[in-house]
Amino acid sequence: MMASRIKWAGVAVIAAGLACAPLILEQTGNLFWINVIAEIMIWSLLAASVNLLLGYVGLLSFGQALYFGFGMYGVAIGVSHFGLGLWPAFFLGVGAASAMAAISGAVAVRLTWHYFAIITVVFSLIFYFVAMSAKSITGGDDGLSFSTPALWEAAGLSLTDRVTQFYFIYMIVFACFAAFALLVASPLGMRFAAVRDNENRASLIGINVYLTRWIAFVIAGFFAGVGGALFALFGRYASASYMFYHVSGEAVVWSIVGGTGTLLGPFVGTALLILFREVISGIWENYLIAVGALVILVVMFAPRGIVGIFNDLISRRERSKEGREDSEIEPLAQAD
Repeated sequence: MMASRIKWAGVAVIAAGLACAPLILEQTGNLFWINVIAEIMIWSLLAASVNLLLGYVGLLSFGQALYFGFGMYGVAIGVSHFGLGLWPAFFLGVGAASAMAAISGAVAVRLTWHYFAIITVVFSLIFYFVAMSAKSITGGDDGLSFSTPALWEAAGLSLTDRVTQFYFIYMIVFACFAAFALLVASPLGMRFAAVRDNENRASLIGINVYLTRWIAFVIAGFFAGVGGALFALFGRYASASYMFYHVSGEAVVWSIVGGTGTLLGPFVGTALLILFREVISGIWENYLIAVGALVILVVMFAPRGIVGIFNDLISRRERSKEGREDSEIEPLAQAD
């Protein structure tokens, strides 16, 4: 019980810290970091989509960038080609990503282990080359830029204001992580865990393994699509380069470093590596070597990730406390 309270207290502290960050940074003149933190929140959704499949269903996907890209292009095409407003374009991007996940997932989740990882890469590569060749629609190598429509015209709110943009991203990302928490604690989340732990036993107790994996795949595509749609609005730009599998690989690394199978693992891993990259890149031009070394150290000494370490420490402390209480109760019981 204590462990659960500590974990949720940590979630509350991070949420409150993020909410206050732009106000503090604006007062101190560090406006650059407002955009960095907003970008971290966006990328954490892509890492969360990897985490859902790897940490809760046991499927390693290297193709989540595909749905991130569909979210991006849905927004960009909706605004630039169809003249849609912000929210219709946003929902077009998320809907396109979810639909693509539903179609590709119907094939991909029939496979497991490295076969699943390979087919997710294949899907990503196919649509990457399609996006590169369909220059009249996607802009090809040059990408597709657009002007962001007003967030709320009557109130004069626009995403061109970095603080307004930050809170727009914050609210959507917060809602997604809250939905993630509810999902993994629901009966559906328990089905995910059952399939991850032992698919044969899960099928014996009546769980449809294929359907469970497909649902998880679609939901993961949804989270990646939300991240892509936000990133398009953040940068006023969509590019096929974000659909390439190396973007998916980064999301896998963020998720593993933060801790798979945990709620905040994707966010913590994304924040750690992006902040570390931003700081070191201003000091050393070969900063990627330092980033790689940090990842190796975390994987070696914290195989369950940063959040996994804290969870283990909290659980160990709680078990130790329970053991001391039991040892104190036992002599009293013998005396009685």
